[in-house]
Amino acid sequence: MSSSNYRVRRATLDDIGQLTTLWRAMHFPAEDLAKRVTEFQVAEGADGKVVGAVGFQIAQKHGRVHSEGYNDFALADQVRPLLWERIHSVATNHGLLRLWTQEKAPFWNHCGLLKPDPDALERLPALWRGVAAPASDWLTLKLKDELETVVSLDKEFALFMESEKQRTDKAFQQAKVLKLIAMLITLAVLAVVIVGAVAIFRRNPNLLPH
Repeated sequence: MSSSNYRVRRATLDDIGQLTTLWRAMHFPAEDLAKRVTEFQVAEGADGKVVGAVGFQIAQKHGRVHSEGYNDFALADQVRPLLWERIHSVATNHGLLRLWTQEKAPFWNHCGLLKPDPDALERLPALWRGVAAPASDWLTLKLKDELETVVSLDKEFALFMESEKQRTDKAFQQAKVLKLIAMLITLAVLAVVIVGAVAIFRRNPNLLPH
């Protein structure tokens, strides 16, 4: 059966029965995973039967691929690429920064998940520290700039906007001062004209209209 005969989708509550059977066959903690069933992506055949599934947990803008299992591992080579495509799409839609897994299949290395360096391992969400296997078993794939870089850019943009606001406010204040000065000068000139006119008429009463 070719990969085109399989459909990959998010698991629903209706899948718990089939998934529980699969998890138990894989010796996974079925009762715990059943509570998080919608965390799974499943692949089903043309008959609607689930043939494989993989968990994808999200925490702190990071995603963890876990609990991969198949009813028949002979189908894994056909189904894995479909599940990976789905996971990558979900990660992109959620704007995730990095993917993690402790899955052992070489396929995940081929997808770009590699051993993290110490700096990358420091970014592993606290929720997953000490999960199942030791830290040395983690694989990771950076999807986009790390959170600190994004936050830094946001802060720089905020500072820029604040600076522009202050500059605009300063320009408005200067405009108000110039407007006030112009008004005072106009009033002073008008006062001088009025005082001069009064003085002239006092000295020359004949100038007044009769």
